[in-house]
Amino acid sequence: MLFPIAQSDDEDMPEDVAVPVEGSFMEDFFKEVEEIRMMIDKIQANVEEVKKKHSAILSAPQSDEKTKQELEDLMADIKKTANRVRGKLKVGKQKLDELDRSSHPAVETGIEQNIEQEEQQSKSNADLRIRKTQHSALSRKFVEVMTEYNRTQTDYRERCKGRIQRQLEIS
Repeated sequence: MLFPIAQSDDEDMPEDVAVPVEGSFMEDFFKEVEEIRMMIDKIQANVEEVKKKHSAILSAPQSDEKTKQELEDLMADIKKTANRVRGKLKVGKQKLDELDRSSHPAVETGIEQNIEQEEQQSKSNADLRIRKTQHSALSRKFVEVMTEYNRTQTDYRERCKGRIQRQLEIS
C-alpha cells in the first residue's frame, strides 16, 4: 500500500512521494475479516428469507412441499455457514491469545535495543488492539444474527402451535 506523503514547490521533484507501508500480515487479517463479515451477512440474508418462508407456510391453507424444502435448504445453509464462522472466530481468538502472550517478550539490554524494542512493541500493540477490536465486532455481530435466527425459530414454533390450536377448536 502506498501513501502520498509530501508535496514540493520545486518543479524538478515529483509532487507526491510514495512510501510503501509494511503489513501484509494485516492485509491478510483484513481479508479474513471481510470473508467472515460476508458470511455473517449471508446468514443474515438467509434469516430474512426464513422469515418469509415461515410466513408463506403459515398463511397457506395447504402445506406446500416446495416451500418446506426451500426452508430446509435455507436452514441447512445457515447451520453450515454458522459453523464455519464459529470455527474461524475460534481460530482467530486463539491467534489473538498467542499474539497477546508473545507481545511481552523478555527485555534485552542496551539503549538502542530498548528503543527498537519499544517501537516494535508499540506497533505490535496497535496491531493487536486493531485485531481484538475487529474480532470483538465480528463476534458481537455473529451473536446478534444467530440470536435473531433463534428468535425467528421460536416465533415460528409458537405461531404453528397457535395455528394447530385454532384448527383443533374448529374441529
